[in-house]
Amino acid sequence: MFHHASIRTANIRRAIAFYELLGFEVKERFTTGFTLACWLEGLGGRIELIEIPQPKPVPDIFDDEHYVGYYHLSFDLTNLTDNLPNWLQQLQTKFSNAAQENPNLGTDLKILLEPRQQQICDRIYEVTFIADSDGLPLEFIRVYS
Repeated sequence: MFHHASIRTANIRRAIAFYELLGFEVKERFTTGFTLACWLEGLGGRIELIEIPQPKPVPDIFDDEHYVGYYHLSFDLTNLTDNLPNWLQQLQTKFSNAAQENPNLGTDLKILLEPRQQQICDRIYEVTFIADSDGLPLEFIRVYS
């Protein structure tokens, strides 16, 4: 059974605000050694955020075709929405409103790949990618047919 995915972040408050807008909820706050961390649950999974003091820039793993390692988390929205482009538009509005309410949280939504249909094996999916608050790619899919 999958327990969680762990994400290192440059700013845990900004990352929490980002993931809360996606529908995650903080379940536990704690420290790992000397740094802040938390578990969030939402979209059928759990993630751990760990704040990294003096972070280095995140590599551009989405566009670097030679990058090896962690690539993205993927969330299946099939049971949550019947239209991925509409879901993404609503998410953009939610992020825009949040940025106006609190500009210090840096909650802009960066779309890496606009929604499109993609065949994977015998199914057609709607697929889109966005970047999280540190630039890490997140995939959102839903079964189309």
